[in-house]
Amino acid sequence: MRGGWQQPLPDMPVPPPARAWHRLDAPPGYDAQWRRLAEAALELGLGPEQLGETGLDPLAAARGWKPATVALYTKVARYGGIALPRVATPEPDPPELDLRPLTQIRSEDPEHLRTVAWCALALAWPAPVGAFRSLRRDQVRATARRLLVTTDDGEWSVPGALTAWHAWETVRGRFPALADSPWVLPALRRGPGLDSHIGGRLSNQALQATFTKHAVRTAQHLRATAAPSRQDWAEALALEYRDLSYDSYRRLALAAGAPPVSSRGVVRAARAHTRSARLAG
Repeated sequence: MRGGWQQPLPDMPVPPPARAWHRLDAPPGYDAQWRRLAEAALELGLGPEQLGETGLDPLAAARGWKPATVALYTKVARYGGIALPRVATPEPDPPELDLRPLTQIRSEDPEHLRTVAWCALALAWPAPVGAFRSLRRDQVRATARRLLVTTDDGEWSVPGALTAWHAWETVRGRFPALADSPWVLPALRRGPGLDSHIGGRLSNQALQATFTKHAVRTAQHLRATAAPSRQDWAEALALEYRDLSYDSYRRLALAAGAPPVSSRGVVRAARAHTRSARLAG
């Protein structure tokens, strides 16, 4: 019979969150970020459909994500087909910041020296964290005055990083596993993964956490050692360092005039540089 009343179809049940994430493929080039996004959502019992309803606010609160991280994972989620509103990547704020304390040696602790060498290199070679994760020692050559970094994209001259580089190379040479490692920023201890080992390649997430810890410890050092006449300066800088991420460090270096290593972040850095010049006069 045509035109007769029919009972409405029942709503399709939502699959369990883990199964729902398993059904979706990671967007090309973002496998690691997609996996971490799914892991963060599953910790809160959220599948892709629920995440599209709640947005990333619950994940950001649970994980302590900074605005730049939220913007990145929003982009990854959208690329993977999850309907989220666009989130603009924040500009460096403040547009200028004294980054030199992060490149100064304070001890012979291997973790400290490894991060200082990274910061010193990034100040003049502001590569994305993924590039540093894969940077090999044979791609960095020390001359009498500077470091030369060679990758598939070209060669860069890096002034101002020799002291930190030699200090890190000297200390890592005392430990066979580090001395034999091909990576510029190797793992200093075993992680939770089965293939993790001392001297192995770190993950992007581990490097980001390493930088954050270094920034916080540098802030504590500034507060503890500043002369009375410099206390206000140290306190203001320490407050900025407390929330500083490597992505912001990199954009600030670009905004200060460091040559671009890749296209990522260059447009935002140029806008920040223009905004800074406009505010200055």
